[in-house]
Amino acid sequence: MLGAALQEAREGWSMDEKPDWKNHGIRIIRSGELDTNTPQTRGMTRAEAISHARVGAQKLWAGTVTVHPRAKTGPHHHGELETVIYIVSGRARFRWGEKLEFVDEAGPGDFVYVPPYVPHQELNARADVPVEAVLVRSGQEPIVVNLDIPSPEDEPDPSEPDPFHSGTRTS
Repeated sequence: MLGAALQEAREGWSMDEKPDWKNHGIRIIRSGELDTNTPQTRGMTRAEAISHARVGAQKLWAGTVTVHPRAKTGPHHHGELETVIYIVSGRARFRWGEKLEFVDEAGPGDFVYVPPYVPHQELNARADVPVEAVLVRSGQEPIVVNLDIPSPEDEPDPSEPDPFHSGTRTS
């Protein structure tokens, strides 16, 4: 198994030369080196860590996102991209579906998987603290397709109980 992996890694080098592992091996991006010069969404701050431009990644993008208190995105999807979100701190709420009819929340230590083309919306479930998360996408392009779907949270019905603020969940 290791022999095949080394052979595959050597594919860009001639058989006579050794791979340049120092310049083409593991890359560590320090927390102070994240790049915020990426597409941003109001109420959120994204910072790029891993991309083709930064480290030569071919098939994925990774970075961080901070969702400010009370912030929410508009309904959207990310085309063919798969997305993984790891919640570091705070409480994130996700809505998804044709009418954003499905809802769940994620907290510290939870992973969230967003399949391709799924209409969704991200919200900070807390009004007092930001959500800090790590974001990984299956491609390099920042695909965001905005959708004209009303959010069920835009105008809550005062006669309905609030299913999101039961007071039992905390970060």
